[in-house]
Amino acid sequence: MSLHAEIALTRGTFDLDVSVGAENGTTLAVLGPNGSGKSTILAALAGLVAGARVTLDGVETTGDTPPSIGVVFQDLRLFPTMSALENAAFPLRARAVPRAEARALAADALTGLGLPADRHLVRPGELSGGESQRVALARALITEPRLLLLDEPTSALDITARGQIRSLLARILAGRPGVCVLVTHDPVEAMTLGDQILVLENGRLTQTGTPAQIREAPRSPYAADLVGVNLFRGTLEPLDAGAGLLSTGAGDLIVAWPAGLPLARVTDALAILRPADVTLHTMEPAGGSARNTFRGRIAGISIDGERARIRVQARPPVVAEVTLGSVQRLALREGMEVWASAKAVEVRIDRG
Repeated sequence: MSLHAEIALTRGTFDLDVSVGAENGTTLAVLGPNGSGKSTILAALAGLVAGARVTLDGVETTGDTPPSIGVVFQDLRLFPTMSALENAAFPLRARAVPRAEARALAADALTGLGLPADRHLVRPGELSGGESQRVALARALITEPRLLLLDEPTSALDITARGQIRSLLARILAGRPGVCVLVTHDPVEAMTLGDQILVLENGRLTQTGTPAQIREAPRSPYAADLVGVNLFRGTLEPLDAGAGLLSTGAGDLIVAWPAGLPLARVTDALAILRPADVTLHTMEPAGGSARNTFRGRIAGISIDGERARIRVQARPPVVAEVTLGSVQRLALREGMEVWASAKAVEVRIDRG
């Protein structure tokens, strides 16, 4: 299955002009700030707005959403008077599948996505956020669409439900054919679920590439700030006084324990650290409030205007963002040994 779309439309003073393409088995993560046009791209791909030419396997789609497209909207749009089971079965019933068969398939889909059988007959108003998201996913997937569209699938969830749904999505996307387009403003979500990232700013794609390519060489201040974060994955265990230890296999970090997260071992935790929150030193820092200190050599220096991104080969590897004045004052150069430090409270945990 292949996807190709040319999207050009104007809404008031906003102008969107992008080209999107992907091959079978690919997840495209469209990452951008609010108002950049992310949801408009998704609506255009779904055939809900004019101004897009979309082809699937070389066949151009029409204005109506065809059976080969499944959509999970940001606000879910579950039918409030229908049960979870009826919501999941709706696309099949709309295609004249017999009621008993549609309900049986919907029950299997909901159970497979982790919704217990005793919740199948509950209406959306009585479901939790995570449960509602599973119902919306079941409804989108039940027709086995070639194109799956996900609009901010975890934005409204708490930290526990967000991690559970993200892990569920990773499993779904890894095992299904077709193309998925994921819209998000969360760099962790984009980098963990996307095979390719499309950075969208003011209606234009400013950069495309793999997560590693985007992190290595961001091409705009937005990409440097959000996509260019330090991302760590590992096992999180509670320590004393509201702190935790994240063991990544490439080094350990001490982090502030997230509010609302139970004090228990988390086997697949994600943490992000903004490069601007990493401080560089030419001598080992003594005292201070930073609980994380990494020693390593500078592997690269990238200059962008008055800022510089410094890659330090430490345990774990980190990227720091400093001013050009700091580069000159510290005489930073590639191959130089430095110490990097970061406060535990600056490392944000987001369950994987």
